[in-house]
Amino acid sequence: MKTKPTLHFLCGKLGAGKSTLAKSLASEHSAVLICEDIWLQRLFPNEISDFNDYLKYSRRLKNVVTPHVQELLSSGLSVALDFPANVPEARQWIRSIFEAANANHLLHFIDAPNSLCIEQMQKRNREKPEGSMETTVEQFEYITSFFKPPQPEEGFNIKVYNRS
Repeated sequence: MKTKPTLHFLCGKLGAGKSTLAKSLASEHSAVLICEDIWLQRLFPNEISDFNDYLKYSRRLKNVVTPHVQELLSSGLSVALDFPANVPEARQWIRSIFEAANANHLLHFIDAPNSLCIEQMQKRNREKPEGSMETTVEQFEYITSFFKPPQPEEGFNIKVYNRS
């Protein structure tokens, strides 16, 4: 009997290593990698200049990604969804996807201190990998102020990566 596909998704502060982990998960689980940052950069290369622009275009992208990921999962393919599941609303959106596809799920939570995230963010700023935007410490602090780690009552299967 064939096992159900799994939707792997990630939670962690900016710079925690979510995209790096997503690539590793895709390889390890033969999953389709869908990276929000790359899609946003390719679809809207000149439209995103601040966090509010990111939120606006991210909502647009989710309208396209939702049925796409559901179809992949329903077809038996696992997916590594590199969209930040950093607030309960985002995690509920992802829940709607795997539930509609009757797929398994695993939330990968990277628990990292701000100092490590900032160090990794500054490294990313220097290296400029595809999909990355330069981020200042002030922007990191603003964005991180919205971060809410997953709670047991949310009912997700969670794997925690402690990076302290």
